[in-house]
Amino acid sequence: MNFDLKTLELAAAASEKCDLLIVLLPEGFKPGKDALSALAALALKNGDLTTKAGKHLQLYQVPAVAARRVVLVGLGDGSARATRQALQALGGAIKAPQTKRVVLCFAGAAPAVSVSAAVQAVADVSYVYTTTKTKVEARSLSRCVVGVPDAAGARDGFDSGVALVAGVEFAREWGNRPANHATPSLLADAAKTLAKLPRIQCKVHGPAEVARLGMGAFMAVAKGSEEPLRFIELRYNGAAKDQAPIVLVGKGITFDTGGISIKPAPEMDEMKFDMCGAASVLGTFRALGELQPAINVVGLIPACENMPDGRAVKPGDVVTSMSGQTIEILNTDAEGRLVLCDALTYAARFKPAAVVDIATLTGACVIALGGVRSGLFANNDGLAESLQAAGEAAQDLCWRMPLDDDYADGLKSNFADMGNVAGRAGGSITAAKFLQKFVGDMPWAHLDIAGTAWKGGAAKGSTGRPVALLVHYVLEQSTSQVRQAKAPKSTSRPATKTAAVGAAGKPAAKRSSGSKTA
Repeated sequence: MNFDLKTLELAAAASEKCDLLIVLLPEGFKPGKDALSALAALALKNGDLTTKAGKHLQLYQVPAVAARRVVLVGLGDGSARATRQALQALGGAIKAPQTKRVVLCFAGAAPAVSVSAAVQAVADVSYVYTTTKTKVEARSLSRCVVGVPDAAGARDGFDSGVALVAGVEFAREWGNRPANHATPSLLADAAKTLAKLPRIQCKVHGPAEVARLGMGAFMAVAKGSEEPLRFIELRYNGAAKDQAPIVLVGKGITFDTGGISIKPAPEMDEMKFDMCGAASVLGTFRALGELQPAINVVGLIPACENMPDGRAVKPGDVVTSMSGQTIEILNTDAEGRLVLCDALTYAARFKPAAVVDIATLTGACVIALGGVRSGLFANNDGLAESLQAAGEAAQDLCWRMPLDDDYADGLKSNFADMGNVAGRAGGSITAAKFLQKFVGDMPWAHLDIAGTAWKGGAAKGSTGRPVALLVHYVLEQSTSQVRQAKAPKSTSRPATKTAAVGAAGKPAAKRSSGSKTA
């Protein structure tokens, strides 16, 4: 689908030939003398329409309007959230087979964040998965023109929205593919395609390389599968080589049976979504390839299947992680943390400014936060605040959870340095405490997306979250680093020593903060 940005007042919008003209009416709408303004004013006056976000009135072949269908829709306060809500209410009209060209016209101010939200919402409601279906109709919408009072002023928001659509849809595509169409090898091939974009490089490590690295926890999970594991390493080089990168680590379990601790049969098909953390890293790099920010980013994806087999790891087995720490595997369905712990150890070699891992890790997080917010755990207040702010800006929400040291008590083992589970109570927190044992002093955050990465039921499918959150975070860090580079350097010597500074310029702290799969 193609998006265009255009300076377009309501008077000119009436002349736009399209299948569907959407007019976004904000609170305090001031009508002009054109036909569309007069129509909207009359509908509002007679109470047939309000400007509350999502309230709408559909019209057909309106005189003096070139569009075949017209929808007047309330935009509320015009915020990004209201814009998304307004367009989601029109999902049926936008996705209709006869809708091939849409003109979306803001009948008032168009802030950059709202323009970005509009682009993303149109793409979201019109999305259709087709890869493994023979009779489904592909997305009918081929072009969307976004009309605003000042195209130049909205350009940054528009470009950001288009890039986010590319990233989110890349993540949704790979999240939605069945496990036999998204094996670790195929996931690695998808990562290689991203290397065609500017400034992106990709390296794929196979079983032999992973063995040489000593990733015993990762290899243990993969033992029961006929599909060979892949350790995917992506790099986006947008800044100087000596600038510390942000490292994103995505859980890539392409199918999770639970291993020997096998899952119940109902809804096990949804365990193809257990690689949505990996998909979000791929999607973020897809967006970075479009946006080209001045920052360095590394993506690490440990990809494998978790299957029951004669060679599969067993409950009670002890494995040695890349860090040298030993782990008693008490439950083979707690495999995500095992592949992530070795990837987190590997991340340290990049001397990162921050590390963020993303994983469909625990059903406990779904119970705690449902499908609205992802769980956020962090050992650094500045990093946590930056990620939470990015989620709010992106409308891809997260919520900080605690990381008190007492939660780690349940991970003690009589036979290894730690167990991989600590019982049902506080399951999402104890999983995060397990990961924390492998990050050392690195500023680190963990996003548990088990409740937000996909939807079940009639709307079953990947959401592409948290690509938008991650991209907003990376862009904000890029802006911050550029700003710091341009700031005049002080030549005065500090009178006293200061606290260690975290990834977002805030003092590091030990403050207490926080699967559908394990």
